Amino acid sequence: MGIYILKRLGLMIPTLIGILLINFAIIQFLPGGPVERVLAQLQGHNIDATARIGGAGGGEVGQPGGEQAAGGDGGFKYRGAQGLDPEFIKELEKQFGFDRPAHERFLKMLWDYARFDFGDSYFRDRPVIELIIDALPVSMSLGLWLTFISYAVSIPLGIAKAVRDGSRFDVATSAVIIVGYAIPSFLFAILLIVLFAGGSFWNIFPLRGLVSDNFDQLTWWEKILDYAWHLVLPLTALAISSFATMTLLTKNSFLDEIKKQYVITARAKGLTERRVLYGHVFRNAMLIVIAGFPGAFISAFFAGSLLIEQIFSLDGLGLLGFKAAIDRDYPVVFATLYIFSLMGLLTNLVTDVVYTLIDPRIDFEKRAL
Repeated sequence: MGIYILKRLGLMIPTLIGILLINFAIIQFLPGGPVERVLAQLQGHNIDATARIGGAGGGEVGQPGGEQAAGGDGGFKYRGAQGLDPEFIKELEKQFGFDRPAHERFLKMLWDYARFDFGDSYFRDRPVIELIIDALPVSMSLGLWLTFISYAVSIPLGIAKAVRDGSRFDVATSAVIIVGYAIPSFLFAILLIVLFAGGSFWNIFPLRGLVSDNFDQLTWWEKILDYAWHLVLPLTALAISSFATMTLLTKNSFLDEIKKQYVITARAKGLTERRVLYGHVFRNAMLIVIAGFPGAFISAFFAGSLLIEQIFSLDGLGLLGFKAAIDRDYPVVFATLYIFSLMGLLTNLVTDVVYTLIDPRIDFEKRAL
């Protein structure tokens, strides 16, 4: 298994390079890069641009409303503008690092990312790593707790449905989870806000943030309660649609295993139904459930929580990457893409390791990668 893990870790390098290269190439042809955005703002607000730009090689470009853009490496090469001094445009391109050829910028980005040096945000005047660290607790909270709750509810429910296949319990629970799956999480989040967050009915739960403003002044147990109190509505909105797939997958997997010959043999030996179910069926049935873990985890960790982060004013990685893409803040875009991809690859590797722990018959080292 050690050799297989090393091979998989080695394959992550070209995979990450390929992901970054494809997105970097696409960015080259997208209109409205950071230089264009700055020039449009300067022209629109009639600002003396020459007086607002800093020195070459790492100075600052003043932005309307107090924003600033730090130099760095990105993707888009500005194509020019009318009505502005060409020297100023060249200076601005140099300020953002776009005065160098694309391949040089890409190679420098790879070298920096290998050392987890993501540079500075163009429009937030902060290092990208600080923005990621600030957003990580929100994504970690939503992703980890949602995955835990989803598996903790879906697996026992799926087993119970498989054992009682065709019963009233099976039909009733299927109807409930399918209805829950059909409701978009953002609509359910809005309903929860209206009902329980000071909308039209009760004001029980907070509307925004991961913790209260006086969090630092609370005792350790009050901090835990405050943290859980803030997560109730976002997690409920996310979880309502996450039960269906995992529950039905668990049920169908157990049904397939229950009908196999080794289960009939175990029952013929006089083993109890509980011993047959959890001693023999469980390990084999759980393999397909574990196979869906990476997708469920990554979806909950990033993409699945984007709208929820927006609705509940939670500054997580999903919302950070989305806003950066809208603002053409390429250092943040590529940094979040790099983190997302790396997390996905590592999660898939962990899943393979768990496979072997559950079923020792699986040996990935004897199989072609």
